[in-house]
Amino acid sequence: MNGFVWLIWIAVIIGIIFWAWGGFRKQRLAKLRAKNAMKKLSEEDWGFLEEHVRIATMIPEELKERFEQIIQVLVGEKNFEACGELEEVTREMKIVVMAQAALLLLGRKHDFFPELRSVLIYPDAYQGKGKDGNDQTRLGESWDSGSVVLSWRSAWKGGENPEDGHNVVIHEFAHQLDQENDRADGLPVLRDRKAIGNWAHAFSEAFEEFCKDLDAGRRTVMDPYGATNPAEFFSVATECFFEKAKQLEKEHPPLYRQLAKYYGLDPARW
Repeated sequence: MNGFVWLIWIAVIIGIIFWAWGGFRKQRLAKLRAKNAMKKLSEEDWGFLEEHVRIATMIPEELKERFEQIIQVLVGEKNFEACGELEEVTREMKIVVMAQAALLLLGRKHDFFPELRSVLIYPDAYQGKGKDGNDQTRLGESWDSGSVVLSWRSAWKGGENPEDGHNVVIHEFAHQLDQENDRADGLPVLRDRKAIGNWAHAFSEAFEEFCKDLDAGRRTVMDPYGATNPAEFFSVATECFFEKAKQLEKEHPPLYRQLAKYYGLDPARW
């Protein structure tokens, strides 16, 4: 048997090993998820959510069990890292963060933010390098390499006020959804070409109208930061979808309808 044939056999064997290992990992992950999903939040957990993630009290009763399952899987599966002067990430912190993130998965098919590996938490606003190399004060960010960074103070403050349209957890985890197709452009993974067309039409019109309103000095339901680029517009619109649903529906009906289809929810009726 010549050397070339040996190389082919070696490549086949390596391929089989990787295939078997991948299947084993998927099976193991599925078992872990099922185990975590069966766990129940304690009364203390729910009390903490009602105090610090007040939108949890608005979720329709028929969605509460699914909401609880998603939280438990995310808390059990993702890695948390304390940064800066934060000594540890407590269970309460994990629940507060992941309860807000779970809202984005509640009504849609998903794989629990598959690209996300770690959630890094600072005690408060932190310093990060901007594109120009200068230090910037930040409250949160999402990396396509598999991490979300959050200010704990901003995370729990955002959860305690579910009607101001500002929620750093929802904002950064919306970026995670946007980044699932390997680019952050305000166009998350959609089911087919028709859905992409409808999304692009509604979002481009809303984005243009939004920018015109800002240029004219008119007040808008969405934070002006959304005018930065389409990716930020998607995340800011998502914040308003969950926290200012009725106002967003009134100001941008086609945009609201597309978000409602994507997230599988209608929070304006909650």
